[in-house]
Amino acid sequence: MTQATHAPWAHGRLQVNGIGVHYVRAGRGSPLVLIHGWPEFWRTWRKIIPALAERHDVIAYDLRGFGDSDKPPGEALESYTLEHHVADLAALIDALDLRDVGLVSHDSGANIAQGYARLHPERLRGLFFFDCPYPGIGERWADARVIRESWYQYFNQLPWTAEWLASDRAHCRRYLRWCLDHWSHAPGAFDDDLEAWVDNYMLPGNLQGSFNWYKAMQPFRERLIREGAPAMPRIGLPTRVRWGASDPVLLPEFADRLGDYFDDLDVAVVENAGHFVAFERPDYASREILDFFAGLPPAGAPAPAATGA
Repeated sequence: MTQATHAPWAHGRLQVNGIGVHYVRAGRGSPLVLIHGWPEFWRTWRKIIPALAERHDVIAYDLRGFGDSDKPPGEALESYTLEHHVADLAALIDALDLRDVGLVSHDSGANIAQGYARLHPERLRGLFFFDCPYPGIGERWADARVIRESWYQYFNQLPWTAEWLASDRAHCRRYLRWCLDHWSHAPGAFDDDLEAWVDNYMLPGNLQGSFNWYKAMQPFRERLIREGAPAMPRIGLPTRVRWGASDPVLLPEFADRLGDYFDDLDVAVVENAGHFVAFERPDYASREILDFFAGLPPAGAPAPAATGA
């Protein structure tokens, strides 16, 4: 890999789980793997990578279908399921020979982090989530406020949407600007990066590749709405969740059932932030991530014994 002179990180690409995965890497130390959501790609972490890289080996990758990673052919339910995404993450961690991994994730990326944590907890030091979808949201995906705000998830599944948006850069820009502005605490948070976002999503296959996430996850979401929050074994890893107070899609009140799914949990709501905490408040986000992982033992280390009074 070669590092561009204008950026404090290196771009790399690996063949893992049958696809090419693009990632950005910076720093040295215990590894942190950053997992983005939608409508994002690795660049959503750009404001926090330099601070994290002062203490950690930071790897921010593009999910399958997104950014410069491959867009496998086939229907979404054949090539873009949560299981595919978890297997990609597992293969990437293996290919880079990472140990004592910390996962930092946001939005749809949080689903992938949880899936990996349930399969391979021994590889992980801890989990850090921003605005975290999880099974405990359950039937509340049909809450009237959420349905009103999540129309885009159904729009993204229409068979003509990607082709129509990709046919005109102005259409794509207008849609992305609406999503990024509306879900932020204050409109304009992404103004300096908007053209980079449009460039990314105008690349061949990127709109449909990213939309395939929603097509593949729709059956799971419908099951939660019908049946409610499922009972599942709790994830025992140390977990910190920071949730934007102004997030209109993932309402901060939905954090109330996190304790049913995580044993070792620290949750707080972040003022003056919407859906994109790491981008809207990067100094705060960096401090929280660094503080959390600084206090954790290596993966697999025994928990400290309790002391009596």
